[in-house]
Amino acid sequence: MRAPALIQQFRLRAGLAAVLLLALQMPLAQADTLTDQARLLLDAGKPVQAFALLEPQESNRAGEPYYDFLLGLAALDVGQNTRAVFALERVLAVEPNHVRARAEIARAYLALGETDTARKEFETVQKLGVPADVSLTLERYISAARQVQNQSKTTSNGYLELTLGYDTNLNLGPNRNSVVIPGLSPLPATLSKDSKANADYFAQLGGGFNVRVPVAPGIAVLAGVSGTDRFNGRTDRFDLGNIDANVGVVVSQGKNVYTLMGQSNHISVDEERFRMANGLTAQWQHNYDARNQISVYGQYSNLQYLTQSVRDADRWVAGAAYAHMWRDSAVGYGSAYLVSEKVHAANVDYLSFDGVGLRFGARASLGAKTTLFGSLSGEFRQYDAVDPSFLVKRRDAQYSMLLGASYAVEKDWTLTPQLSLGLNDSNTALNDYHREMVSVTIRREF
Repeated sequence: MRAPALIQQFRLRAGLAAVLLLALQMPLAQADTLTDQARLLLDAGKPVQAFALLEPQESNRAGEPYYDFLLGLAALDVGQNTRAVFALERVLAVEPNHVRARAEIARAYLALGETDTARKEFETVQKLGVPADVSLTLERYISAARQVQNQSKTTSNGYLELTLGYDTNLNLGPNRNSVVIPGLSPLPATLSKDSKANADYFAQLGGGFNVRVPVAPGIAVLAGVSGTDRFNGRTDRFDLGNIDANVGVVVSQGKNVYTLMGQSNHISVDEERFRMANGLTAQWQHNYDARNQISVYGQYSNLQYLTQSVRDADRWVAGAAYAHMWRDSAVGYGSAYLVSEKVHAANVDYLSFDGVGLRFGARASLGAKTTLFGSLSGEFRQYDAVDPSFLVKRRDAQYSMLLGASYAVEKDWTLTPQLSLGLNDSNTALNDYHREMVSVTIRREF
């Protein structure tokens, strides 16, 4: 299970919580010592302390709009959604046009499962008059709330995209013209054109389709298919095709979500089948509150190489991840995992390995239409036996970094430029390389 998938779990909540946070703040009343301290705690990301400070005074100060507003924010952040609704309703009873309070109460209603009420509150905010770019964002979230509201019905979604870019190492080859292979000769061996790193411009077409079919309260069947076809400018022998398909079931029980998915992946190179991977993924996700989520997952894949059967293997991955959402809609996540890949063939244990990996990432809104994102990852592998070509046990330290931005051109259309950097530091020269890729993607969702 890829860690960035955690971000998808937070996307709706993050948008609903923060789309109006800066763009539509209303003037606030003069704060006293209590509310001033509570505001500082909320701004510092300490809602538990803010709620503990405000809650004992509710019987005395309920009805004061600024106090109720802060109490509502703190209650929402600590998962006291019903208390948040009560407090924010008192604000709106006095100030019905308090745009920020309506935005926050919509989030509270959504957390309580009252998606129809949440949608109506956002429509009310929109009618109060907002900038055009904020109105566009609201349209997206109103549409998303309708989708959540229809979870008792079969739903589907899909996308099409076009990517243009430049890749400095299409084939993940060493960035040199020759290497020494001790098991063959002490002298440097000149690498063929296909063996060393190849750079080229490329165009890639992609698309996908997903469907969700509820079968009982809290239980739904999920299925999807996606694929990409990449065409290089000069080196068509490295044209790459990729198809993913999955089907499974998701069970929601309160704050817990359990998922079991069957997955199949097919890769082709220069229009010839290269590798198949079929397997299962299981995940438990727990939502502590509106801003914190953990997950534990396991994955098994059977790898089959159509033209290199000696590399056929079983791959196991087990890991855990944590994600946090800040008040300004920024989301950060981290995950750690163990990986093991064991080949089926005898006498080639130097192709088997065990390893550990780490991933960290974040995304944050820059205005209503732009989202910045980035990630860092590292995987460290130790192979099981001495490589007969290099006369050592192979060790790899693989690092990658991704930076990008997504811009909402208009409803359902996004433009995403990004930069990807990769490095594989290996003690076997043929597997030691670096890779840089820059691209821009235009995407249409439907």
